[in-house]
Order: sequence, then C-alpha cells, then structure tokens
Amino acid sequence: MNKIRPDKKDFRKTIDGKEIELFYLSNSKGMEMSVINYGAKIVSLHVPDRNGNQVDVVLGKRSIDDYLNDQEPYFGAVCGRTANRIANGQFFLENNDYYLAVNNGPNNLHGGIKGFNAVVWNARQPDEKTLELTYLSKNGEEGYPGNLRVTVIYRLTEDNSLEISYEATTDQTTIVNLTNHSYFNLSGEGDPYIGDHTLVINSDYFLPTNDVAIPLGKPEEVEDTPFDFRSEHTIGERIEEEFTQLIYGNGYDHNFNLNRSGEGLIFCARAASPKTGIVIEVFTTEPGVQLYTGNYLDGSFTGKNGHRYPKRSAFCLETQHFPDSIHHPDFPTIILEPEDTFRSKTIYTFSTDNTIH
Repeated sequence: MNKIRPDKKDFRKTIDGKEIELFYLSNSKGMEMSVINYGAKIVSLHVPDRNGNQVDVVLGKRSIDDYLNDQEPYFGAVCGRTANRIANGQFFLENNDYYLAVNNGPNNLHGGIKGFNAVVWNARQPDEKTLELTYLSKNGEEGYPGNLRVTVIYRLTEDNSLEISYEATTDQTTIVNLTNHSYFNLSGEGDPYIGDHTLVINSDYFLPTNDVAIPLGKPEEVEDTPFDFRSEHTIGERIEEEFTQLIYGNGYDHNFNLNRSGEGLIFCARAASPKTGIVIEVFTTEPGVQLYTGNYLDGSFTGKNGHRYPKRSAFCLETQHFPDSIHHPDFPTIILEPEDTFRSKTIYTFSTDNTIH
C-alpha cells in the first residue's frame, strides 16, 4: 500500500482573516501525520502494518474546500468548548441561564454551530514530531461565558504513539469538555467496514441514553449486554441486536465510564484489524470514552484518495468527560473556575499483531 501524502497546496486558504496551513509530523519509526490549523484537524495518520507497509488509518478529506463543504464536519477535529451533547442547548451556572445553539436534534453538539472544529487555530511547530495549536474562545462565543484560552499539543513519539495534550484557562467560570474526533479504520481509510475489528474497552458501566442521545443519568452495567467489551469482541458481532440502546444509537454511540482509581493515565481501549494486523491502544486521563461506530456515514461524499465512506466504515474512541454533565451533578464536573487549569491527555499507541487474521 503506497503512502499518499496530502499536498500542502490543497489546503491553502484564508479563513476569518487567517491563513490555513497543513503541517507534517513524523518520527523515525515510520509514523507520519498531517494536521491543518482549521479545526486542529488530523488529516492523515500513516502507521506501519504487519508487513511494514504504510497505512493511513484515519478518514479525511482531499482539500480545505472539501472540509468546508463536508456534511461530516468533525473528521479528525478538536471538539469544544464542550464536546458531545448538552440537552436542549441550555444550562444554568452561577445564577445565570446560558443558551447555546441547538444543532443536533433538540441538543447542542460539539460546541455549537462554529465549535472548535470550525475555527482557525494559531499553530507553531517546534520540531518535526510536535505541533502546538492555540485558540482564544472569547466571552460569549457560541453562548459560552468567559474568555477561554486553549492549547492543544500533538506529539509523535518513538514508540509510534500519538500524544494529545489539552490545556485551558478561563477568566470567568465556564464549562469545558475537549476531545479529538478522529475516525479510525485500522484496515486503512477507504476500507468499507470496521465490524471485523476486535475491541476491548476498560469499562464495567456505560451510560444509556434517551432516543436523542442524552444520558438518562444512572450508569448501567455492561455485563450481559452488547456493551460488554471487557473481553475481546468484534465491533460488528452484536451491533445489529434488537437491543434498545443500539436501536436508539443506530449502533454504538455511547459513553463508557472507564474503570478508574486515582488520577493519571489509565488504559482505555484496544482495537485491532485482522486485515493489516494494526493495533491501537488508548490511554487517557479522562473519565470516559465515547464509542461511535460511524452509524451515520452513508457513502454519499468522496473522502481522501477518491474513497467513499459508507456506514460503519470507521469507529471513534472520543476520550471525554461524560455527555450532558452540566445537568448531572453526580457526573465528573466540566466546570472550570478562573483559578484552575483544565488539563487532559490521551495517548494513541500503534503496533502490529501477527497472530490476528
């Protein structure tokens, strides 16, 4: 499989008075990534397969114009100010009601109409392995209170890991929940189905939702349900079962509460492709992860390299605080005070396994 590198000239454009640029990152072990400062989007991520071939394992678009006109605005993006959903696009904080855009049924999704996925970040590349992106989300932007300063750092390591570090500060009490929304296919972007991928998730509980993807509140045990990935299952093994939560989500689109004791990085999930032998392991400081199985991709548009992306041609593992946390005091808090700093880190480590076929 030949590596097709995105071309910088296809991503040159001025948006909101700022220049869009494509950046290349690489290590010495055959890993290469490209990122644009529009939405902090990961455009490509090449890793070696079991035969040493370079495989692009994330879905993406061919040009900045394709990203701007895409019906799927979150490919590879940083989502915020609050990733995932807020019920009815409103919340109450410090004696004030705040009203956000309703852009996903009755809910606010991934920060609103112009979330962090659709703004131009300032970018600095200190070395070939690292890209630092910064953004000032001004008070009132998309309805949120406070001037929020955000830094996201992408870094490739020599063990073929992608480290994503997030940091944010505010001058007024606000809410923050940041994630990266890369769509993975470990058989290579353009492969039509991730149902054959094996998956393990370090979680005893998931959050059931109503029919518009808002958590009902109380976590449920994964045991004896299609949501039990504590031992290895393929993604497609149980996805068509007549199970209410799968029907509501049109597949998996749910938060898994990670088994955590204490602070710091913990094992989150592991997935693998039998076709390429590529394995991804996820480690995070976050309390949850949203498994999304590309349920609403429909193959109606063309992605990179002329490939179309049909339903379930990718999966997402979005490390995060829980959806709609602001309405659930028993969930880990997403409230950020001016005297505090939001910090989060997620690591995606790639390797190969020659025993899976």
